[in-house]
Amino acid sequence: MTKRPASLAVRLTVSIGAVITVVLLTFGWIIEQSINNHFIQQDVDELNAVVQALKHTLATLPGNASPEELNKRFADAVSGHHNARYRISSADNAQIYATPGSDLARFANVAQPVEKLTTHTVDIWQDHGETFRGAVMQITAGNLPESELLTITVATSIDFHLHYLEGFRSYLRIITAIACLIAILATWFAVHQGHAPIRRISREIRKIRSDQLHIRLDPVDVPSELMELASSFNSMIERLESVFRRLSDFSGDIAHELRTPITNLKTQTEVALSQSRSVQQYREVLYSSLEEYERMAKMVGDMLFLAQADNHLLKPELVKIDLQAEINILFDFFGAWADERGIRLEVNSREGFIIGDRLMIRRALSNVLSNAIRHTPPNSTINVTLESGGKLTSVRIENPGPMISAEHINRIFERFYRTDASRQRSGEGAGLGLAITKSIVEAHNGAIKAHSTEQTTTFEFSFPSI
Repeated sequence: MTKRPASLAVRLTVSIGAVITVVLLTFGWIIEQSINNHFIQQDVDELNAVVQALKHTLATLPGNASPEELNKRFADAVSGHHNARYRISSADNAQIYATPGSDLARFANVAQPVEKLTTHTVDIWQDHGETFRGAVMQITAGNLPESELLTITVATSIDFHLHYLEGFRSYLRIITAIACLIAILATWFAVHQGHAPIRRISREIRKIRSDQLHIRLDPVDVPSELMELASSFNSMIERLESVFRRLSDFSGDIAHELRTPITNLKTQTEVALSQSRSVQQYREVLYSSLEEYERMAKMVGDMLFLAQADNHLLKPELVKIDLQAEINILFDFFGAWADERGIRLEVNSREGFIIGDRLMIRRALSNVLSNAIRHTPPNSTINVTLESGGKLTSVRIENPGPMISAEHINRIFERFYRTDASRQRSGEGAGLGLAITKSIVEAHNGAIKAHSTEQTTTFEFSFPSI
């Protein structure tokens, strides 16, 4: 079972929601890093203040200061920096002074001295469950008797900062989750509202029935993104309406065309059976019925041919065709009929060769030529012109006769269409000849067109040259 694709609303909501979530998380991370950097800078500033105070104290110590005085001076040196811890030791790591309650000796033994306190030169470590940030520096102080090179280890507790950051991080997670949820819901609502024109178009489309194929979507009333969709749908409905109308007309024409021979057969049979007749009379009735059967068989054969053409089932047997020879064959075939009507057949041709099915091409030319003879007045000439040049080879069949109006010339290749309002005319076929001709030409990748003036009517075939 094929899995149904997710709806557009779900896809857009998930995609936009994912982007918003990433943006909010990134923004939260940036804020967290900014606050953390701010705390680091505060700690560094405090440590620098402690170092400067110690340097000043060391610089102002008397040379004969007692240990008690040293302790007092160092204890008072950083008054106001209650969170600061520091340790002063000599070059041989002997402790000179250390703030009460701090044990910075282990860090002083492993840390590398730095020349300047910055956010990049301070380190973090833990001691007895408390977290510190600090650094080790070496300075000179000539007023101390022990040594001129001293090591100062300064540190500050950052547990308060860490607790604040942890609380802020938890709060930020909650806020981010709520903001993401609100953003996703708002996105879904916006997408749902944004798809309102699509739902409106769907409702309008659902109204269309077989008897309402005239309904069209107004591209002006839809968003610009849907204008192409509306135009394409209108084009499709227009084609369907045309096909449906042709199908309805086709069904009516078939019923009409078949009703005439069936009525004739029924009438002839009823008359023949109404009284006893001779064998010769029955023979004449059967011959008449045979003509009607042949007419129906030809009509059914033509309709089957067109059905094959509509479904692209025609498979021409492609051979090289000499069009000039085919035209001469048709002239020989229709010559007696043309002479009987006092019509001359003339050809103005050059050599023209195409690739196609010989019988189909002959049938297409025959249909047009027979129509031309039928509608040409006596003592007139039908001209057939064959031209070959470039990529196309054309055949024009031109005959004098009454003008076919533009209203009819555009529909002359439709099935069962006749320019005469009368649907039953003696001596004519069912009105499928030109439709078959067009199908044959198109099956050979060609084209056929017709135009008519007050003097002549011309049909022009165009085929790919070889």
